[in-house]
Amino acid sequence: MRDIADGLRNLLSRGEPFAVATVIGARGSSPRPPGAAMAVSRDGEALGSISGGCVEGAVYGTAERVLAGEGAVVETYGFSDDDAFAVGLTCGGALEVLVAPADRELLTAWAEKVAVDEPVALATVVSGPAPLGAQLLVGASYALGSLEAEGLDVAVTDDARGMLAAGQTGDRHYGAQGQRRIDDVTVFVQSFTPPPRMLVFGATDFAAAVSRIGVFLGYRVTVCDARPVFATPRRFPEAHEVVCEWPHRYLASTEVDERTVMCVLTHDPKFDVPLLEVALRRPAAYIGAMGSRRTHDDRLRRLREAGVDEAAIARLHSPIGLDLGARTAEETAVSIAAEIVQNRWGGSGRPLAVTQGEIHQDVTVTAATPVVA
Repeated sequence: MRDIADGLRNLLSRGEPFAVATVIGARGSSPRPPGAAMAVSRDGEALGSISGGCVEGAVYGTAERVLAGEGAVVETYGFSDDDAFAVGLTCGGALEVLVAPADRELLTAWAEKVAVDEPVALATVVSGPAPLGAQLLVGASYALGSLEAEGLDVAVTDDARGMLAAGQTGDRHYGAQGQRRIDDVTVFVQSFTPPPRMLVFGATDFAAAVSRIGVFLGYRVTVCDARPVFATPRRFPEAHEVVCEWPHRYLASTEVDERTVMCVLTHDPKFDVPLLEVALRRPAAYIGAMGSRRTHDDRLRRLREAGVDEAAIARLHSPIGLDLGARTAEETAVSIAAEIVQNRWGGSGRPLAVTQGEIHQDVTVTAATPVVA
């Protein structure tokens, strides 16, 4: 839902009623993950997508009925063998979608938190005796709204804070009063955390292209280089931050977590080796380094001489990127981005035409996913 936050703020500012359709369950080769959202205003404006085009028309019609007073509803859309072009997912997956009137007060608070990257969780009743579509907005020290059952509010607030700390999105099950051993009520909890970081080292043309694609993928991008002539915001207008500092010094002093990705594009030993010594000891999701195979071999030798152990070295993606035959800076950026995505989801990196089975594997949705819903 974060990807339509600007549009939601606009709808909220206009005071116009609207409905929100949210993917609350996905199976098989469904194109959008749980949490993907689409908004439909009373005057017919539509924002966002929940299926990449397969079922938006049907959801739009449901949203119109919800706005006309029918109330919140959960719809299931799946592949139909009888008519693949009827309402359904021709990709073979299935989506469960909650369509509910927007809670203007709660969504206004949500939009304000997301706008300043404040971590927040949105809990929504999706089945059971509690009111369908009732919502609770949970932060580290507050809870806004209500699921209309005091015990349920308490239990969901506690669990939502735990899920938010872990960056998790998913279902939780309770009794009508929040009992934890009963499955009468299902609550869908979405965690909204600050975007993951992409640290790009080396103020080169390749870095400019990688920073552009990093922003496109939803990362907060920092470009770092020790050379003041090259490390300028003018050369990297898409980056959120440009830092002029020795890379290893900057990395040692900046925040890195399990969602962070690092792209070392300097391919200069005096920068690379000290930087990678620090990088390979930090809890990053991905660390890649540019260079020829000869440069790579020399880099590994220097790292071992510096005392970096084999387990740490095994984390290094070098030479960086997938083999796409890339030549230009932009093509190379695509190959690097492809490897980052592959590393995140565990894909094979092979053409889909030669693979078998489901295209989209079932995975736990977490805040490590920068493609925001």
